[in-house]
Amino acid sequence: MENTLQEQHTSQRYNAELEGLRSSVLTMGGLVEQQCRQALEALVKGDEELARTVARSDHQVNEMELEISAQCTDILARRQPAARDLRMVVAIIRMVANLERIGDEAAKVGRMARKLADGRDRESYCSEPQHLGQGASDMLRGALDAFARLDVDGAIAIIARDPEIDREFKTLTRLLMTHMMEQPQRVKNMLRVNSCARAFERIGDHAVNLCEEVVYLVEGSDVRHLSIEEIRERHSAWPS
Repeated sequence: MENTLQEQHTSQRYNAELEGLRSSVLTMGGLVEQQCRQALEALVKGDEELARTVARSDHQVNEMELEISAQCTDILARRQPAARDLRMVVAIIRMVANLERIGDEAAKVGRMARKLADGRDRESYCSEPQHLGQGASDMLRGALDAFARLDVDGAIAIIARDPEIDREFKTLTRLLMTHMMEQPQRVKNMLRVNSCARAFERIGDHAVNLCEEVVYLVEGSDVRHLSIEEIRERHSAWPS
């Protein structure tokens, strides 16, 4: 009887540790999502103080990645998880790495926003990446929601949006190139805006990576480097 109670206590503590990991990832994800939205707002509105806030929050994101990764390593060493629990820990290690990179991209937009804030006619070009940035932020929110719900269908829906973000980035790059040819005196700032657009496109890519980890966690299928059609085919074959 005593051994059974001890085993139950150990199991409950283990489950609490895993749930704590999930909660920490969602907290980190919320911070990164806020960072992305603030970076976009700082760029569009020319808000230097908000841009500084984005840069400062990047340090907190980095610290959270290290802390969560250390917790994962500790669980792997002490608990030796198997099956879905092991997939959970592995997925979280990869997810926090992607979240940290998203934070880096948001910080990059913040730095560019500060440099662009003084431009006299900044409004004419700094608003160009707004739709792209909003789309990437929405993908990140969707990816975090899919993780919170362990929703594979939701994750696949976000993955399917990636080509749309890529096309929008290419269209925006061509538009900025046209502006640069027409207004060579603004080339430096146009390149900065394009750097912001590239950062948002990469945020979309990392959101896709997060969703791929959700599929791996729930179904045990590694769908990295697969087309959206191949991912859907694998998912349709998964037993309900």
